[in-house]
Parts: sequence; structure tokens; C-alpha cells
Amino acid sequence: MAQWQLDEMRFFDPDPGVRRLAYELYRQVRDLPIVSPHGHVDPALLADDSAFPDPTELILIPDHYLFRMLYSQGIPLEALGIPTRDGTAVERDHRRIWRIFCENFHLFSGTPSAAWLAYEFVEVFGLPEKPHRDNADALYDALQAKLALPEFRPRALFERFRIEVLCTTHAASDPLEQHQKLRASGWKGRVIPCLRPDAAFQLDAPGWRAEIEALAGAANIDITSYDAFIAALQNRRDFFRSFGATSTDQGVVSPCTHRLSRPECEAIFQRALHAKADQRDADAFIAHMLMEMARMSIDDGLVMQIHPGSLRNHNREIFDRFGPDKGCDIPLRTEYTRNLQELLNACGNDPRLTLIVFTLDESTYSRELAPLAGHYPAMKLGPAWWFHDSIEGMRRFRQQVCETAGFYNTVGFNDDTRAFPSIPARHDLARRIDADFLAAKVSRNIIDFTEAQTIIHALTVDLVRKAYKL
Repeated sequence: MAQWQLDEMRFFDPDPGVRRLAYELYRQVRDLPIVSPHGHVDPALLADDSAFPDPTELILIPDHYLFRMLYSQGIPLEALGIPTRDGTAVERDHRRIWRIFCENFHLFSGTPSAAWLAYEFVEVFGLPEKPHRDNADALYDALQAKLALPEFRPRALFERFRIEVLCTTHAASDPLEQHQKLRASGWKGRVIPCLRPDAAFQLDAPGWRAEIEALAGAANIDITSYDAFIAALQNRRDFFRSFGATSTDQGVVSPCTHRLSRPECEAIFQRALHAKADQRDADAFIAHMLMEMARMSIDDGLVMQIHPGSLRNHNREIFDRFGPDKGCDIPLRTEYTRNLQELLNACGNDPRLTLIVFTLDESTYSRELAPLAGHYPAMKLGPAWWFHDSIEGMRRFRQQVCETAGFYNTVGFNDDTRAFPSIPARHDLARRIDADFLAAKVSRNIIDFTEAQTIIHALTVDLVRKAYKL
């Protein structure tokens, strides 16, 4: 069977001089703690601290990077055990699903998923064989035996991974029961929530009214007006902060920002309550709410993140059958200079605001985002995200951003993952790419080695701690 080749010098430049510098920089940060300020791991894993059920449930089913690739090659999501909205039958034999995964593992060649999985198999689980049709059952059994051991329970792995803090993402109406359970357990691991109020902002979404009712119940406020809605949001921000939250997140199609008058807000909100809001109302309301979230962040100190530019649920058949977050969100062309102008003019000069902006449109890195972050004190750039969280994607980000914005107007790395065992793999890859990028700068005498040592430490832990107030 083919073995994983985890060369200690992997992902570094082939030039021997640059490789040597890159490895020395990487070595200095390799064992630093993981600061994970934005992600989607279910906190119930750590609250319950139960053994992971099996390899398929742990590695494949939560990871849309994996099953979207398999689906693209004609393998139905039903055959991969992805749960349906209506509860109709899907494959329940996780060993059979694992065989499909192993038989098709070659599909991931050259992708970041292959790099992450190599680290997981070798470094986390101590299994150096590449998945293949002929070793699928043996790998499944070996992983299952590992998962039964106490040292592979979620909390033990959290500590082994040297996670300093892990942030999980929740709707504004979430009661944070798992965070309450974690706090009551007395366990010392730091797990904090991030407030993501998208469902309460999307007036045209089918579940908007249900989310407003849930928000009203969580805040104990009867939401019959726009003012009551704002009061409920502030209530939830305070609640999240009481559990250690330091940030909010807004996933929007467009980063358009525009403040409406209070009468305009009330009129739109009343139309929405009576199911009469149209697309123009919905777009205007989100643009206004980005302004409001910035205002609230100035007041209460929560860091504001904007993740724009994804057309969610592009494949309607998959969305209707399986729901959101099933690998069929597609990037859009996105404009920032004009869209963020009103918000930045209102708040971008205020030192109390930290606004972290992400993109899926790489064409904006050097044209718009780097110049904006290189000027406005409040604005920082989130790392290469989602489709660009890859070896070449992270390189492109650094190449196009850092000359204009510098390193210190970025916020380090975040893994943005649902797949818990992939966290150290993703951080290790990012540290290697940053080390390699800096080594190339040193070799060309753009920076000296002492500067590179300071910068690599900043990119690994300092900037993320500062930006996210951790």
C-alpha cells in the first residue's frame, strides 16, 4: 500500500536556501498553541466528551469539502449518509460509506483536503497508509480502535492539539446550552461562542419569522417593532458576551452598507412581519443592519466580521433535499470600495471598532481590500477563506495583500472548520506557507531574518489574539 509521505520540508520552496530558511522559521512556531477564533465545530462534542462514534461520522459526514468532491463525481449524497431534511432513507452502514470514500480517495489529489487528511492520518491517528479500496476495512478498524481509547476523546484531543481557545458559531436565538454545560463541567478548556445573526436579518428567507419568534423567546422581548428587534439583538449580544464571546459574524451576499432612517426601518420591518417584504426591502435591511452591528460593536466591544460573496445553496435540488451547508455554495464577484464606504466613513476611523473583512473574490485583494485595510484603522483583513484556504490560495493572499496592507493589518489564520480533527492540520499548513513566504522575502533581501522571526510569530498567534481580543 502507498504510504503518506510527510516530509518535514513539505510545501517549502525547492530552492535549498529558501527551504532552509523556511524550515527554521516554521520550527520556531510549529509548537505554539492554536488560537482558533472562528469555526463551526459543534460544542456538544466537548460538552459531552463522548467517544467519536466511528471514522465516517468523524471525518466524512461533517466535512463538505470531502462530500462535495465525491458528489461532483456522481456519487449521491444519500450513498454517503448525509442526512435528509425529511428524514427519508440514506445509507446507514458507515463501513460501506467509508469504502466509497477510500475507493475514491484519488479524487482529492492536489487539494488542501489531501494535505489535511495526510496530517490527520499520520500525526493525529498514527496511520501512515493512504486510503485505498484494498485497505478500507483495515483503516476503518484501526481508526475505530483508536477512537475507543480515552486519549482520543474530544477533550483529550483538544489538549493534545494545544488549543488555547476555540470559537464556535451560533444563531442569535441559540440558548448556548452546550456552553452552559461546558461551564458547569469545570473543564478548563476555553471554548467561546460567536454570534451570527444572519437568520434574523434575512427578511426574505423562508424561516425568518420562525427565527424572529425564537429570538423573541430567547431575549424575553415581544418583537412587534423594529425597536424591539434591536433591543432583542442587544440582549443576545450581552448574553453571548457573558459566555466569553468576543466577536460577531455576518454572512452576506453583498457587503453593501447603508443607514436607513428609523421610519424606513420600521416600515420595512412591519412589511416583513406581515409577509409583504420584497427583495428590495431585504437587501436594504441587511445593508442597514451591517451599519447597526458596527454601531453596537463600538458600544460593547465585540469584534465584527463580514463574510461576503457566497451565493448560498446554488444547487436547489440539494438544498431542498438536504438543507444548507452541503457543499453547493458558490463564490460571486464582489465589490468593496463603494459598498463599505458608508460604514467606513461612519465608523472606520473609530479605534473602538475592529472590522474583519473576508472575501471569496481574489481579484479584490490588491485592488480594493489591501488599500482599504492599509488606510482605515478599524479595518483588518481576514485570511484566505474557504475555497482559497489552500496552499496556493494562502500564497496568493500574502502576495497580493501584504505589500499594500502590510502584515499587521491582517489577523493571522483561522480554520473555519466543522471537522474537529482537522484543526491542527489546517494550522500546521498555514504556518508552513507563512514560513515559506517569509523565507522568500528574506532570500531576496526584502526583509531580514530577524524581522521574519518577529512576523512569523505575529502571524501565528499575536495578530489573532489582538484582533479578536483573545
